[in-house]
Amino acid sequence: MGRTVEILTGKAELCRSIMGALPDWFSEPEVIEASAQAIEELPVFGYIEEDLVTALMALKPHMPDAVEIALIATRPEHHGRGAGRHLIDEAERFSHEAGARLLTVKTLAPRNREEPQFEATRRFYDRNGFIRAEVFAKLWHEDHPCLFMVKPLAGVQAGETTL
Repeated sequence: MGRTVEILTGKAELCRSIMGALPDWFSEPEVIEASAQAIEELPVFGYIEEDLVTALMALKPHMPDAVEIALIATRPEHHGRGAGRHLIDEAERFSHEAGARLLTVKTLAPRNREEPQFEATRRFYDRNGFIRAEVFAKLWHEDHPCLFMVKPLAGVQAGETTL
């Protein structure tokens, strides 16, 4: 059984290590490097098993109402063992504490290719309560359509008025 911790140092190096081990998802070195640099300024959480960070997640607050999962990745040998689910739980906790009402994520949209790894990613978000909200065909690149997914967070947030 592992545990979730906030990562305060070595974020970029950890990001490069985990993303670099996932060439079926992250095959472009410039994307890995841009991600590694971007998460340095974001809250980052890791899932640790036996003194190894097996998965990481970076959150990007879009306050006052939303927090985005900017990056989530699990070492391939640890896929399907619950690390991602624990990190989603942490994202929800963080979002609630920040007063957000939505948790969001962007992932690759279906593009009429045999890409089981990306279908597995979309199913992961589906299972964890995310709703497929919109496809942005050219947000990232014309060959990389972006699927925007949202998860409404349960409960009335502080300061929210109900009608």
